[in-house]
Amino acid sequence: MKLYAENILLNDGWASNQTITIEQGVITAIDAGMAEGAEIAKGAVIPGMVNCHSHAFQRAFAGFSEQGSEGQDSFWTWRKIMYQFLAQLTDVDAKNIAKQLYIEMLKMGYTRVAEFHYLHHDIDGSTYNANTSEDKSSALATMAQAIFDAAKESGIGLTLLPVLYQHSGFGEQKPSDGQKRFINSTEQFNQLVSDCFTLSEQYSNSNVGIAPHSLRAVDKKSLLSAVEHVRSLDNQAPIHIHISEQQKEVDDCLSHYGKRPVQWLLDNAELDQHWCLIHATHINEAERKGIIAKQAIAGICPTTEANLGDGIFPTTEFLSEKGTIAIGSDSHISVNPIEEIRWLEYTQRLIKQQRAILASDEQTSVGQNLWQQAAQGGAQSTNSNTGFLAIGKQADLLVLDQDKTKLFANANQHLLDSMIFASQQNPIADVMVNGFWQVINQQHVDQEQASDNFAKLLMRLSAS
Repeated sequence: MKLYAENILLNDGWASNQTITIEQGVITAIDAGMAEGAEIAKGAVIPGMVNCHSHAFQRAFAGFSEQGSEGQDSFWTWRKIMYQFLAQLTDVDAKNIAKQLYIEMLKMGYTRVAEFHYLHHDIDGSTYNANTSEDKSSALATMAQAIFDAAKESGIGLTLLPVLYQHSGFGEQKPSDGQKRFINSTEQFNQLVSDCFTLSEQYSNSNVGIAPHSLRAVDKKSLLSAVEHVRSLDNQAPIHIHISEQQKEVDDCLSHYGKRPVQWLLDNAELDQHWCLIHATHINEAERKGIIAKQAIAGICPTTEANLGDGIFPTTEFLSEKGTIAIGSDSHISVNPIEEIRWLEYTQRLIKQQRAILASDEQTSVGQNLWQQAAQGGAQSTNSNTGFLAIGKQADLLVLDQDKTKLFANANQHLLDSMIFASQQNPIADVMVNGFWQVINQQHVDQEQASDNFAKLLMRLSAS
């Protein structure tokens, strides 16, 4: 197919009156002028965004945890509510939640998601169908297949990250009852990862990495074993880990290991450009510089970090030192990349008491700078051929609604600033993933069925 754009954001900046040719999901040509028979984009075209951090099932209890508890509400009390919800979810529920979420992501401009997937087992903690399946190993991936199916039916690109989760705290503390659905031995986990690689072969536009949950949930031996195994399957597989999200986590790590979490990771694992450190909120200068030196990615989730009271990542310093960032919606209290980027900038403004902080000498538009950096960092975090629009790249793109963008400063140099900081409506009209239109005029073909299924699920969860 051919798509003509009056304005299109390419890797090296804005271009006018261009036709892109797409074959088998990939951009094969970009030519000046309108080619005969080309579809016409009814607004500016920009690259799709990658969501580097998602726990799909948590979408089901967004809004249920805002009433306070124990007089000292925090991440740790929020987590208790999360455990109560996930204790009720079947694999069918997990698919319905993820499908609703992924449609929401698409409509807001996410074209790929890294699913940090740790809900592995049945409600009682047993392996799915372990007593009846002839192929018992494949039963490990029952919940993973629900995620693959949700991504396929919604049309979003998927990087599945099975999570290794073994302990409830530093020192190999026994898991709590609320964590029983997460737990795998290292051998069992490595088999799950192999099963997910096999599954991925059946689903287009998908790949697999791993996610050691955190240093408090995984010991050194298990972490390194999991990394070695996934590297034997794909030496560029993404590896994501929660790190330094909460000050308590830092304090506990210092008490147990005598080192801060990121410093311990730098000293004990061979980090590279395929590692994504999720949150990394509470880091010092040495840790910050260490992440950058290893070319690892900082996966920042501003709306969840604000909602949980985590803290604020040192984005100004990190970007000024040429660090790589990606953004994620994490707990899905918000499913909106525009809001994530707005919060990314605004938190820095509040700390620094300045404006327009996260621009650069090369790109003076804060909105354009952050959108491009987050999209490209997200592509790196998922090892996907996405992140910007160029020949040879996957056709993951968004068409902005010109009827909405025309009401704000809309010259190219101002367009993404207006989109992120001025408009309160969804400005995305059409969404293409891997060369296929998944959203047209802000509508997804399965949105009504998905929302009905999801609403019924919420009613059941609320009543129980």
